[in-house]
Amino acid sequence: MRSRRWLDLHRNDRIRTVEIRKINREAIDITTLYFEDESVREGKPGQYIMVWVLGDDEVPMSISGIDKDGLSSITVRNVGITSETLDAMQPGDRVGIRGPYGNSYELNGQNPLIVAGGSGAASLLPLVEAFLEKNVKPTFILGGRSADQLLFEDELLELLGEKLVVSTDDGSLGFNGYASGYAALLMDENEFDHVYTCGPELMMAKVFQETERRGIPIQASLERHVKCAVGLCGNCLIGPYRVCKDGPVFNTEMLVEVRKEFGISRMDASGKLIRVNH
Repeated sequence: MRSRRWLDLHRNDRIRTVEIRKINREAIDITTLYFEDESVREGKPGQYIMVWVLGDDEVPMSISGIDKDGLSSITVRNVGITSETLDAMQPGDRVGIRGPYGNSYELNGQNPLIVAGGSGAASLLPLVEAFLEKNVKPTFILGGRSADQLLFEDELLELLGEKLVVSTDDGSLGFNGYASGYAALLMDENEFDHVYTCGPELMMAKVFQETERRGIPIQASLERHVKCAVGLCGNCLIGPYRVCKDGPVFNTEMLVEVRKEFGISRMDASGKLIRVNH
């Protein structure tokens, strides 16, 4: 008979079927799906789960809500076959999940800067809530392609007030330009003691470069092609690290080790090395 400790360690690896309880349409191609799951309610900011659609693929998704009135959530951008199916789901539909997996953000600093690009805000919203529980109110840059692509704008505004600032690539709202450029300007004007970022990798690589110039520690949530989530297949390797297990959150020291790949190259689903293009 297996020990209780073994069962506790491996319970998250079992696929559980959960029912979609409610949905929120965040943008034209972004939807938040809410469900109830005991293991996810014990998750930490920055962790992810594997989501399986019956008859389709299994994909990694950041936990965008850990425990809100007993429900947890993922936030889906419609970019492919599986995400299209998830985006079209309705309350009562069911999906398979396993996890949570990976490490989490460490809550450091009394004056942190958080930089979100696009759907990267999904990983960072639980971080904001965790900071507020410690009576720390971070400055949050919410970046998007345009004003109608800003994820969780209303929710973040309610949480952060004037500490929420916006950048849009097309200049339709807030700072006219990329979130990484706005972050560099704010770092020059403020004494931030830690930076957190999630979003397009080229954006995160630029933010990392700006923090290095100023000697500010950083944590970045990386995305790679995660298949197994338990460190076996190696398809998510970057440098000496497996993003699925050693990440997805990388600190300054880890980013220095992988600088020859971060923002430059990654493996596709077949294991072929390709350039990072976002």
